[in-house]
Amino acid sequence: MASLLFPRRLRPHLRAIYGFARLVDILGDEVEGDRLAALDQLEAEVVACYDGRPQWPVVRVLQPTIRTFDLPAEPFMRLIEANRMDQRISEYETWSDLRHYCVHSADPVGRLVLGLLGRDGDGDLVAASDDVCTGLQLVNFLQDVPRDLELGRIYVPAEDRRLFGVTRLDAPSGELVDLLEFEAARARGLLGGGALLQRRIGGRVGRAVGLFARGGLAALEALEQAHWDVFTKRPRPSRVRLALAAVR
Repeated sequence: MASLLFPRRLRPHLRAIYGFARLVDILGDEVEGDRLAALDQLEAEVVACYDGRPQWPVVRVLQPTIRTFDLPAEPFMRLIEANRMDQRISEYETWSDLRHYCVHSADPVGRLVLGLLGRDGDGDLVAASDDVCTGLQLVNFLQDVPRDLELGRIYVPAEDRRLFGVTRLDAPSGELVDLLEFEAARARGLLGGGALLQRRIGGRVGRAVGLFARGGLAALEALEQAHWDVFTKRPRPSRVRLALAAVR
């Protein structure tokens, strides 16, 4: 729905970036065989976008976007590195450690969107975008605790788990609810950067960017309404709830 608020000329480029981001996640989470080797191949494909011709279809679609908007390679490489980290690191000790992971796994997407808008040189916007992207990533972590456990990963900092006396993430408990509420408050604070993005970018595009943060806030509301039960099903906002956020 956010993409419908973007000018028509930008939508194919947004889809190209989204396609790349999804491909990186698939290689890091789902592909059979040597995932690190697959990520190395993808990195070579990104390099080919700048000095040759990539062979993978998703990356070939991305190349015109890179050239049209003169997008730097760094955000794409950071996304790849995040998925390499997923192969090596199963959990994070501190919030600072997890934030460093989000610098690679989440923030690059927002910076690429700002690149499409020609606003990636504005330091205040970049900082707000990083906050929103990390906030959205934290919301996903809260929604996906059981799924991440199945993948052998924990994205709730160990220091926070000790603070709330949580020794297990695979079963409901009052301590776990308190922990999830704490992490949700952190995410909500970061998503507040969406207001600055919407205001500073302005117009229809500003509202489109602001809707990303609203979607994250709607997901937090869904978690609250589910009483933080992430085990029965994945709490997420309904289409109606998202549509209301878009209308607002």
